[in-house]
Amino acid sequence: MLTKFETKSPRVKGLTFHPTRPWILASLHNGVIQLWDYRMCTLLEKFDEHDGPVRGVDFHKHQPLFVSGGDDYKIKIWNYKQRKCIFTLLGHLDYIRTTVFHHEYPWILSASDDQTVRIWNWQSRNCISVLTGHNHYVMCAQFHPSEDMVVSASLDQTVRVWDISGLRKKSVAPGPGGLEDHLRNPGSTDLFGQADVVVKHVLEGHDRGVNWASFHPNMPLIVSGADDRQIKLWRMNDNKAWEVDTCRGHYNNVSCVIYHPRQDLILSNSEDKSIRVWDMTKRNCLHTFRREHDRFWVIAAHPTLNLFAAGHDAGMVVFKLERERPAHAIVGNLLYYVKEKYLRKLDFTTSRDTAVMQLRGGSRNPVYSMSYNAAENAVLLNTRTQNAENSTYDLYPVSADEDSSHVNSEGKRSSGLTAIWVARNRFAVLDKSHSLVIKNLKNEVTKKLTIPNCDEIFYAGTGMLLLRDTDAVTLFDVQQKRNMGNVKIPKCRYVVWSADMSLVALLSKHQVTICTKKLEVLCSVHENTRVKSGTWDDSGVLVYTTSNHIKYAITNGDHGIIRTLDLPVYLTRIKGNQVFCLDRECKPRILNIDPTEYKFKLALINRKYEEVLHMVRNAKLVGQSIIAYLQQKGYPEVALHFVKDEKTRFALALECSNIDAALEAAKSLDDKECWEKLGEAALLQGNHQVVEMCYQRTKNFDKLSFLYLITGNLDKLRKMMKIAEIRKDTSGQFQNALYLGDVQERVKILSGCGQNSLAYLTAMTHGLTEEAEKVKETVDTEKTPLPAAAPGARLLQPPPPIAQSEQNWPLLTVSRGFFDSAMMASRKAEGVAAGLAAADVDDDMGMGGGGGGDGGWGDEADLGMDEDGEVKDDDFEDAKEDAEGDGWAPEDDDLDLPADLEPTPADAGAAGEGEDGYFVAPTRGIPPTQHWTNNSALPVDHILGGNIESAFRLLHDQVGVVNFEAYKDHFMTSYSRSRTMVVGMPSAPSMYCYPQSNWKESNPKNGLPAVGLKLNDLVSRLQ
Repeated sequence: MLTKFETKSPRVKGLTFHPTRPWILASLHNGVIQLWDYRMCTLLEKFDEHDGPVRGVDFHKHQPLFVSGGDDYKIKIWNYKQRKCIFTLLGHLDYIRTTVFHHEYPWILSASDDQTVRIWNWQSRNCISVLTGHNHYVMCAQFHPSEDMVVSASLDQTVRVWDISGLRKKSVAPGPGGLEDHLRNPGSTDLFGQADVVVKHVLEGHDRGVNWASFHPNMPLIVSGADDRQIKLWRMNDNKAWEVDTCRGHYNNVSCVIYHPRQDLILSNSEDKSIRVWDMTKRNCLHTFRREHDRFWVIAAHPTLNLFAAGHDAGMVVFKLERERPAHAIVGNLLYYVKEKYLRKLDFTTSRDTAVMQLRGGSRNPVYSMSYNAAENAVLLNTRTQNAENSTYDLYPVSADEDSSHVNSEGKRSSGLTAIWVARNRFAVLDKSHSLVIKNLKNEVTKKLTIPNCDEIFYAGTGMLLLRDTDAVTLFDVQQKRNMGNVKIPKCRYVVWSADMSLVALLSKHQVTICTKKLEVLCSVHENTRVKSGTWDDSGVLVYTTSNHIKYAITNGDHGIIRTLDLPVYLTRIKGNQVFCLDRECKPRILNIDPTEYKFKLALINRKYEEVLHMVRNAKLVGQSIIAYLQQKGYPEVALHFVKDEKTRFALALECSNIDAALEAAKSLDDKECWEKLGEAALLQGNHQVVEMCYQRTKNFDKLSFLYLITGNLDKLRKMMKIAEIRKDTSGQFQNALYLGDVQERVKILSGCGQNSLAYLTAMTHGLTEEAEKVKETVDTEKTPLPAAAPGARLLQPPPPIAQSEQNWPLLTVSRGFFDSAMMASRKAEGVAAGLAAADVDDDMGMGGGGGGDGGWGDEADLGMDEDGEVKDDDFEDAKEDAEGDGWAPEDDDLDLPADLEPTPADAGAAGEGEDGYFVAPTRGIPPTQHWTNNSALPVDHILGGNIESAFRLLHDQVGVVNFEAYKDHFMTSYSRSRTMVVGMPSAPSMYCYPQSNWKESNPKNGLPAVGLKLNDLVSRLQ
């Protein structure tokens, strides 16, 4: 029994699997119905409307419905999409035991303690038939999976089979004769007043009340379980039904019993706290699964998958009876796998699938794993039993001749947990005592090895094995009998080696660990669902499957989803965008995947920027995850090249300080918030022309005024004052007058708003006697005496701008990134000037911004000046005056530009010329000290190179020193003479020089430090 999922809850009385989704409903003794996702192991929903225990529950096959029946005498029909009960059927007079949907008709069947079975139409919402005849509680009732029959089990010790064809003819469909037959004699069925439902058979044989009865899915068989602890099998035909056999073994009441949907097995559970699996043909018990304290009440089978669920006192368990993973091995371009007692091989190149040979029968257990030896054409097949000690392996020779296939080849069978090839003619067997035995091709023991504690072995190349214990995997050399490496990992289940054996993926239940061949961990990925299989891409990416996804993991730890899966598959090989896999029916399948995402990430990691660029241009890279990935890895400018969504483009452009791209996006978005953000970002870069445009767009007049003040643009500042006047913004108008130092305007504003005292004082202080007199005339000085100007008052005038700043602030030239260069090159090829990043620049501009858009040298001067903003009164008319410039305003003499930053015409010729303004920082070299440690084995040279740790190691290896404290002063003294310092320019850091002993011919391969202590010095010290 392989447990897939367990829950803890009050007693589970009813269970049903969803036909297509990985869901299961459990109805509880406390009245709650739980909806679980057994694949993700999560509780999705709770339905709590019943009063008292809910014993029956069932999913509809096609509709988003389920039905439940409880001890409150109510049958409720629920819509799980709407998450509510949509209606209730009333009619039963006692507890309801089971409720099920018909697989085809809109019917519900319910069994109750009121001794009746009822059939309801859930569309018309009424009871269409009441089946009476039992004279005790009816514990269970089921529809036949294909025919017009119902079986019911009761505590009156009988099982009844009912014929419901009359009900179907009457209420649903024409029946087997077709519509014509039905219309030709419509009354034929009612000629003798045939009842809707008649009892066909009454099965008597149990000595106590019967708790459960079920039909076989496709044979005329019934199985029943009762309080007499027996399971009885019944056969029926049209005329009669009879008991076939009895299965004995449970030692308490049998709660529930069902047929296996696809195999000749019966599953039962009981209040004796056990689940039993019976062989239908031999009628013997094959397996017993026990719980410590919990009685079982119900068992359910999945309609299509090999999954079962059992409900007990403390929850439920979802389980499989056997492992469904197909045993397979890959050799070069061939896949060998076991299917239905045959060893088959699939050629990946030609997709030819052939049977290689027939395997010997005799074991009910499927092949657990296999190991193929291509050199000797031999195969090892491992078979596990429930009791691991009885496990066996078979050694088969495989015929190399194609025609001699299907031969029932005689294999050699021996006991052992796992057998794996370790050399051309040797294989290792982990025996039941968990020791390692090496055998030859004749299956004879050649040597025995003592190994560390281990419960499984995996292949690890010639002469090597991976040994697994509960929390680690060890690399073991069979030849040298020693451990070569170790990695901590929770119980590893599968091992996947890359083609060149340089990388290995260790797959646990919920973890993927990627290691080198020496078991050094490169990365680890945790999964919420079970990891199923894996294979390596040619480019060194691990593609692996979980229960519901195909995923990838790159050795640096990046991982993601490639596609979703309906059912688990087991990967065998990946080629390009095709994945070869085996499904649970052992059928080879090919799935198409899109490897773009991981190839894109791999190209970025390996700095293959041409490949990245090619993908950016041609592949459909979409989704927030890729954008987030690029941002996280520090490549927002790459994302900028393929993102179409303007909002995202804007955010990315701001992140990589690309004002041009942000401006383009802001124009198309035209959102106040965006303009504000762009204004802030542009101000940080000193790009005041874009700032001006942003302030105009957001009508932020105060900030605009201040901007004109600090850039010395007095004309526009006067314009702002006029706008404030038009807008009747007195405060703004006064502020602008202050900025301009325009006293007359200030006097006019103050007197205009009734501040006569202030107006008079301002005029008097500034020596404007005429204006002061005019103000005095309008005021009655007797009532409001005007203040006198303070003697010695000093005038505060704003300093006049020496030069008006038309250009944006210069930014440092930086080396252009690969992507910018490539994108500019592509633009040049399209005939667009290299420096123009903004696509909507007018044609009459004359010159393009030189130096390239990312230099940030004011190539945006033309932007925003040709826009009126949204002020309709032509307030910014003279803002257009600068638009004719080239954004550099070279006629202004205040900025002498270096020759390499002179503005270039838009049609600048070769690509090289456009990039002259860019400085590529030289790559940093390796300091001589590093060469010293590489070239010398003397500890003193390592100390001089600053590598104290390696000096310690050398001293320990050479003279056995273990305590280094006494050497500290010597070390520091030696280190202090290893370099000299040269003072450079003021305020600049000093430069280091490293004296070398062989400075005349020194190079990186033989450079050594200068000798600081000569023999003569030591002699003189001793004297």
